[in-house]
Amino acid sequence: MEALEAAAGEVSKDEIMKLFQAQRDAFHAELPVSYDARMDRINRTAQMIIDHQDALCEAVSNDFGHRSGVQTVMTDLMSVVGHAKDHKKNLKKWMRPEKRKMDFPLNLLGASGQVEYQPKGVVGVIAPWNFPINLAFDPAIGAFGAGNRVIIKFSEFCPETGELVKKLVAEYFAPEEMTVITGGPETGQSFSEIPWDHLIFTGGGGIAKHVMAAAAQNLTPVTLELGGKSPTIVGPDADVQKTTQRIAMGKMMNAGQICLAPDYLLVPHDKEEAVVSGIVASVTEQYPTLIANDDYTSVINARHKDRLQGLIDDALAKGAKQTIINPGDEDFSNTNSNKMPLTVLQDVNDDMRVMQEEIFGPILPVKTYRNLEEVIDYVNNHDRPLGLYYFGETESDKRKILDKTISGGVTVNDVIFHIAQHDLPFGGVGPSGMGAYTGPDGFKEFSHAKAVYRQPKINIAKIAGFLPPYGATTDKTMKQQMRL
Repeated sequence: MEALEAAAGEVSKDEIMKLFQAQRDAFHAELPVSYDARMDRINRTAQMIIDHQDALCEAVSNDFGHRSGVQTVMTDLMSVVGHAKDHKKNLKKWMRPEKRKMDFPLNLLGASGQVEYQPKGVVGVIAPWNFPINLAFDPAIGAFGAGNRVIIKFSEFCPETGELVKKLVAEYFAPEEMTVITGGPETGQSFSEIPWDHLIFTGGGGIAKHVMAAAAQNLTPVTLELGGKSPTIVGPDADVQKTTQRIAMGKMMNAGQICLAPDYLLVPHDKEEAVVSGIVASVTEQYPTLIANDDYTSVINARHKDRLQGLIDDALAKGAKQTIINPGDEDFSNTNSNKMPLTVLQDVNDDMRVMQEEIFGPILPVKTYRNLEEVIDYVNNHDRPLGLYYFGETESDKRKILDKTISGGVTVNDVIFHIAQHDLPFGGVGPSGMGAYTGPDGFKEFSHAKAVYRQPKINIAKIAGFLPPYGATTDKTMKQQMRL
């Protein structure tokens, strides 16, 4: 789409391409990118967040209709600052070349080899709306640590936050270092078509297929963080009170609008009612009221709320039983708020949309099981999830779940918290994503691992018989190498 044809609020491909080319030129001019330059950009990113935390919390809350400022600090801002601290502690170590063992006979007479981690160039970041600060700037810090430049496409569902972030980044960075663009679906499509040196997308699997198809036209390497239906398994010996308290905390955080939220429960058939009662009690303790409660976040917009209600209605029409957890007995129909209470659904089956689609909101289906083999089969017969959670104390049961299921990451005896560990990779597998970032894994994700082999002055190829004309030395070397 030409610049003059861009719809109101959209950014044309030509405009994005100009920003990309300016960053690419500046990147090439700077090579090699020093540790000090990388840390300066990382520190400026974190300082920008620290300096403007109140304004950022307010903007995010306004975009959501209401979102707890405490929660925004905990889930969005602290993550970015923590990511910066992790780089400050470890980046020099990550940047060091890695010596590798060379194979005989090309390892003779001082020959050597190593891997040098080199920046790729310009990284495009497509950020989602649910954690708009975290999921824009955590990847940006990882890209900076690897020595790259960054352009962020901010979500159109957070317009106030997007405009604020765009303004702040322009104050703290030259556009050749990092810049932010806003816009809707047309901008997103154009953004995906740029020949990035690396592209990271966080969002839904349906859109990810279009992003990946567009990136494929340029053979752009991509990282996809997609979510999915993360199962939460209550083991046979789980402590129901502790388990339900932690599940309630994770499910109610951000009103369930988390790619790693517990999507559905798998519960022993004889503990189902105890678990549901525990969820009710824990939600009531944590959120005595909902509508006017500053701690409880709103669903992002009316469209998303309608989609969630549609999942509930579909499940009820197909035989599910609901428990609406409304501790303050509030009238949600008599408010302009998009807040929703948590609805627990029992007697669910795979014919229901709620068991087919990622929920991304305050709905929690409960399925029962009789043995862990049944659980493993169920998980493995569905798409690989981004997260998996197991509650229980028996080590053999934990090991069985870890060994026999495949997921992006796992938290044992809690939910979500593996993403908060900067030294662990965050990423999906299969339909829940590809690639991973944070910590050393993020450094490698955004770097090119360049192999460097150094040959001594003496011609080892000739000594080994690799130099024509071939003869007895060649035969000796080949016979030696063709043995196990």
